[in-house]
Amino acid sequence: MYLYRAIDSVGDTVEFFFSKHRDLQAAKRFLRKAFQRHGRPERIVIDGSQTNREAIISCDGESRLRDRSRRCLKPIRIRQIQYLNNRIEQDHRRIKRRLRSMLGFKSEASAAIIPSGIEMIHMMRKRQARYAFNPRPSIAEQFDILAA
Repeated sequence: MYLYRAIDSVGDTVEFFFSKHRDLQAAKRFLRKAFQRHGRPERIVIDGSQTNREAIISCDGESRLRDRSRRCLKPIRIRQIQYLNNRIEQDHRRIKRRLRSMLGFKSEASAAIIPSGIEMIHMMRKRQARYAFNPRPSIAEQFDILAA
């Protein structure tokens, strides 16, 4: 099981995706989901995985072909420098700590649901949920909003 995650330059979680395999299809699925929800980025920092690089190039080409504006879109810059992905690794550490103590999952369904709940709580702790009536809600207030 593999957890794909993306954060922006500030450290806010952009997207996460839980997959049974770490292959080209899973990476493309994750990138399409992220591009659809958050738009096409100018640059992406990744680890040394060649599969992720191929998926970015493929999804970038698809998004540029789908773009209906007449402007010329530059390709996404891919940066594979060893220490540039430290921000995502540090952010990912909290999720790994939670999942490691569970000693694995019994089923694929629970393996997909539990990390998404952990990610949601992690996003709440980072105060990513912003509301017009209360710009800095506590975690309890965020739970109340979600439950309503």
